[in-house]
Amino acid sequence: MRPIHPTAAAEPIRIGAKLRSSRLAQGLTLEQLARASGLTKGFISRIERDDTMPSVPTLVQLCQALSLPVGSLFEEPELQLIPLAEAPAINMGGTGADERLVTPRSEDRVQVLRSSLAPGASGGEQLYTVNCNLESLHLVTGTLEIAFADRRVPLAAGDTLTFPGRTPHTWHAGPDGAEAVWVLIPAAWSGSA
Repeated sequence: MRPIHPTAAAEPIRIGAKLRSSRLAQGLTLEQLARASGLTKGFISRIERDDTMPSVPTLVQLCQALSLPVGSLFEEPELQLIPLAEAPAINMGGTGADERLVTPRSEDRVQVLRSSLAPGASGGEQLYTVNCNLESLHLVTGTLEIAFADRRVPLAAGDTLTFPGRTPHTWHAGPDGAEAVWVLIPAAWSGSA
């Protein structure tokens, strides 16, 4: 039996966005990258828009100018899907809350929690803090009141409240309960999956 060679993918490989993202992350203009790589601004712009595919030597020039490994342009991003039904339940304290960790346990850059809050659910009467630099709360449905030491902030469905991590606070769900998404940056805790 003769081996069957794989066929090329029907979709062209798109590397332009990765090149543009790397250039912008380094604060380089098209003109600066053109000087560093010996290519023209127009040609680099066409590559970044995926209007043209550079030759291997040209790609190496661009990657060297960006201090970017050539192979990284072709790597598939790591995806981790956690269906809500399979997300581990966590206990952040309080009453009347079904809270789920919807990001991988091993992720330490960000943590996303999905909270289903019963009518009158509460984070408790005492203010508490979360060990992160930034908290962002997006209210999907219902009403919620966030209490800080010096004020109370009412939230309605669709509202998003962002505040510094480690800020003492608590929360109280309205009479119809609520669905909320908490984003903690960096993750307040992490561990192996």
